Amino acid sequence: METPPPHRSPPPQGGGDPERGGTSGVDWRRNLAALWFAEFTAIFGFSFAFPFLPIFISHDLGVRPGPDLDLWTAAAASASGLALTIASPLWGVLGDRIGRKPMLIRSMLGGGITVGLIFFAQTPLQLVILRFAQGATSGTVAAATALVAVETPRHRVGWALGIISSSVALGSAIGPLAGGLAGAAFGLRQIFLVSGILLMAATIPVFLIVRESELRHRDRSQPGTLAMIRQRPGAVRALAVLIGAQGLVSLVGAANQTLVVLKLIDMLSRSGASAATGIAFGFAGFANSISAVGYTEVTRRIGYVRTTAISSLLLAAAVGALAIAPTAAIVIGAVAVSGLLNGALLPATSSMIGLETPSEAQNTVFGIAAGAFAFGFFLGPIIGGGTAATGGVTLGLVVTAVVASGLAVLLALGAREPAR
Repeated sequence: METPPPHRSPPPQGGGDPERGGTSGVDWRRNLAALWFAEFTAIFGFSFAFPFLPIFISHDLGVRPGPDLDLWTAAAASASGLALTIASPLWGVLGDRIGRKPMLIRSMLGGGITVGLIFFAQTPLQLVILRFAQGATSGTVAAATALVAVETPRHRVGWALGIISSSVALGSAIGPLAGGLAGAAFGLRQIFLVSGILLMAATIPVFLIVRESELRHRDRSQPGTLAMIRQRPGAVRALAVLIGAQGLVSLVGAANQTLVVLKLIDMLSRSGASAATGIAFGFAGFANSISAVGYTEVTRRIGYVRTTAISSLLLAAAVGALAIAPTAAIVIGAVAVSGLLNGALLPATSSMIGLETPSEAQNTVFGIAAGAFAFGFFLGPIIGGGTAATGGVTLGLVVTAVVASGLAVLLALGAREPAR
């Protein structure tokens, strides 16, 4: 494993008071609390509906279970990822120019409008188009992550990003449980409308509470983003590895989510699959939130690289267990373990990216990372759903486990410990 040359830690990301954060005296703790609540609400809104996408396509849009359902599920799940892959770097550059807070508000409003419109979808093609529009206009996690990384003192970045990840995980945990119950009581179509309203509501704490330091614009005589990163020895290679790793994390998670739902549909009735899906992803989200807050204790003891590499290897084992799981109970347990491991992987790699990147380029770099993450979100359902359609769900899970093993190798051999 490569380690950086020893050097003293630079000042906090936002400059100024190390316990305040930004140059204008922004209270980073107040920001973090508001952003936690906003991201929880947004992700709760997303996960209130989207884990049930295959069931919605089958029951409400009239696609029969089998290869057609597998392929339409893959198309609908991957469409938003494709759009987000294209849009995220552009939003990232814009965020460094006009501010991270406007980008966060834009992503929540865009997501709320497009998700709410799914209520009116009558065909699988209309659903795919709306999912593409949703991906092009949303991206709340990347926007919130960039804002937290810039406004938080450097020595607290890892902890703060873990807190934000816990809001994402907790929203992902409670959303499917509530969505499963609401879908059973009122129908799946209605939950998309509620989901859009929740995403709109997430903007309230951002508007009222979140503050952003004055942007530190570069004049033309200063180096560009890549030149600034190159001033840090080995940073370009380190960031390339980490951005690629985030793409693979997303690919594994998206493929796994699609395949788990298809496996439960094969095992259970429609109502049983809906309930089991909600329980499985609910447990995964709770495990993820616990891990997202506690992972910093592990990184403090064994380092970021070992933590992420070991988590990836264990994730491969958990996905492999899903491939051979004979009962829905074992599927639920393996999904929960996957959530626990993702709870360490995502904030840890985000923290490493934040620690490797100059503050003036944070939004641009996180935008590129979000593009890689979105590309994995686009490719994962295609690999999972396509493999399931041609070779079965079990083969899809085996392929996903192999990709997770490759992620472990990439992190173990290519990543380095960032300076704290």
